Amino acid sequence: MRHLMRSSMRSSRIGQAGLRTGGLRRAGLLGAATAALLPLSAPAALAASPSPSSSASSSVSTSASPGSAAAPATTAGTSFLTATKLVAGQDATVAASTGDYLYWAFSASEGQTDTVQVNVSLPPTTDRHGPQTWSVEVFDGLRRRQACTAGPQDVTADPATASVRLNCTLRQVRSWAEPWSGDPLPGTYYVRLSLPDANPQDLGLSAQVEVHIAAKGNVDNAQPEGGEFKAPLVPPAASAAPAAPAPAPAETHWYSDLFSGWNTRWFWTIGGAGLAALAGIGGYTLTRHPRGHRHSARPPQYPSHS
Repeated sequence: MRHLMRSSMRSSRIGQAGLRTGGLRRAGLLGAATAALLPLSAPAALAASPSPSSSASSSVSTSASPGSAAAPATTAGTSFLTATKLVAGQDATVAASTGDYLYWAFSASEGQTDTVQVNVSLPPTTDRHGPQTWSVEVFDGLRRRQACTAGPQDVTADPATASVRLNCTLRQVRSWAEPWSGDPLPGTYYVRLSLPDANPQDLGLSAQVEVHIAAKGNVDNAQPEGGEFKAPLVPPAASAAPAAPAPAPAETHWYSDLFSGWNTRWFWTIGGAGLAALAGIGGYTLTRHPRGHRHSARPPQYPSHS
């Protein structure tokens, strides 16, 4: 009996060990298969999952595709702080009221020459009571009014005129300028459209305003107006010939700077001193009294009465 019990216990231990070995072998086979399949499934998962960089690049490429023009703006600001932002080549179409101040803003870089074009469709002639004067002005980022080199800035429309056109071409934007000058510099510029002169009864009428910002030139054209370099500003190339030795400096003393040679200053000084002396002598001669012509200080003598 004891022998049978020992043999049965040994057989059960051997079976358990075999089950453990088989389980370990199966786990090892499953791990190896998983490790072999991971490199194959990783590229597919990466390709299927959208990454931020790919989505960002696709959005950037879509938004920056060539030939896509900016949509026209339909609003206008009422002050410098609320000015509607425009880009070069963009239009703005706004339904406004006569008497309002309309503001737009655009950016200009060095070398550019910007032109602001404004077309105002006036109210019906039957609603107007007199002429209207429209004005367009351009300011830089410091609120300094910029001069226009071409185009009518102020236009007066008769009661029978249906529309007016205004134009302002700025000077070329420079890369630098003196602090005291009003030259245009790179930055933000503001366009203001106003109605400075009109009949009070015409204020508040509806008008249609169209604005266009045009720019030409780039950083390669950033040079003073009307000027160009005749030759490149480069130092002269050194020649292969040996240069002549520099002359020895002349010996100087403490009195060397007192007299550096005759010049016109010396002649003027000597001539002025001589004229001053002659003037003094002449004045003294004219003002002094000679000794022989002086009146005697003796008291007058009266005849005696005897």
